[in-house]
Amino acid sequence: MFSKRQFLGGTTAIAGLALLGPVARAADMPSFGPPVAPITPAEHAARVARLQALMRAAGIGALVVEAGSGLVYFTGIEWHTSERVTAAVIPAEGDALVVTPAFEEPSVRETLRIAADVRPWNEDESPAALIARVLADRKLAQARIAVDRAVRFFVVDALRRAMPDAAIVAGEALVNRCRQIKSPAELALLQRANDITLAAMRQVHGLIAAGMTQNDIARLMDMTSAALGGPSEFSLVLLGEASAYPHGSRQPQVVREGTVVLMDCGAAVHGYQSDISRTFVYGEPTPRQRKVWNTVRRGQDIALETARIGVPVGTIDDAVRAFYTREGWGPGYHLPGLSHRTGHGIGLDGHESPYLVHGDATPLAPGMCFSDEPGLYSPGEFGIRLEDCWHMTERGPQTFTPLARSIDDPI
Repeated sequence: MFSKRQFLGGTTAIAGLALLGPVARAADMPSFGPPVAPITPAEHAARVARLQALMRAAGIGALVVEAGSGLVYFTGIEWHTSERVTAAVIPAEGDALVVTPAFEEPSVRETLRIAADVRPWNEDESPAALIARVLADRKLAQARIAVDRAVRFFVVDALRRAMPDAAIVAGEALVNRCRQIKSPAELALLQRANDITLAAMRQVHGLIAAGMTQNDIARLMDMTSAALGGPSEFSLVLLGEASAYPHGSRQPQVVREGTVVLMDCGAAVHGYQSDISRTFVYGEPTPRQRKVWNTVRRGQDIALETARIGVPVGTIDDAVRAFYTREGWGPGYHLPGLSHRTGHGIGLDGHESPYLVHGDATPLAPGMCFSDEPGLYSPGEFGIRLEDCWHMTERGPQTFTPLARSIDDPI
């Protein structure tokens, strides 16, 4: 790999990016074994069957899901949102309905993984009216029709006007009951995404040099992650005081001796995402930096120690926050302290339900996946965030990646 002497400043660092591709393909790059398989059509079909059983129990006639992660989860269709509606309507009985612009139909079919009645609509037609006609044919004109939380208001409004005798209701709870529990295939994809992100961080950590900007480091991370087989979803790099603001600052940031470097990065493998944060110091940490880093690291442990089957997930946040308060931070969500939740669910979306936040009463169950990121932030000074993802098992929480060892050996 490069030595730090090859990066004397931002311009040199950017020039060095072109060299990373060949280096990243060299024999010394990590190997993760054979490729992990995407979700199979059989698993997509099982997801639909599970949803249909839940809908029948709840007296719901159908669920509407627009383009996005929900559409991928149930149907496999990988599509984008635009003013032209592509959506699936999954009835409590029978095959799903997919509506999409006529000229998009061949592309949409490429990733469709379930049995479905695909109904294209032309530019002068209403997709809501098309959905209403099909549901009427299936005796659902007066049913309760649930909508996924990502369905946009103009779509909901059009459905209400096209189906005046139906009751349009929230479908978030139904969808959450399906998506919160990850299958072995999903866990394997999450494992690979996390392995790639941590390995890329390890490579990039060794390349950071004085004079580099946050954008230089982020570009290195993006390229390394892609070379390892996990296209980057995001590479957030915060330097110095900017690390005190969880999602960054627009102010210029440059690596200097004693700079806090916070990296929060994620990759995707067949859509399943990682989310890992590491914070360290370029040069020798101060006693203050060491103490805060060690406090955050202990916070990560407390989160995992609190995780037990059946406990409300919000109590994990409460336990970490109580420890921080005893250490003189906060109280609560006040700064200096931990201003955001301790963690979030993760899967096809980087942030999913349930959330490790005060008041979330969702019982912790095997198969749930979360981030563990109890940062500490002192505006005007610096912030420390350490983050690893984990999933719940019958035996307790299991992390996808090893936790950071120390501020001197963070990755």
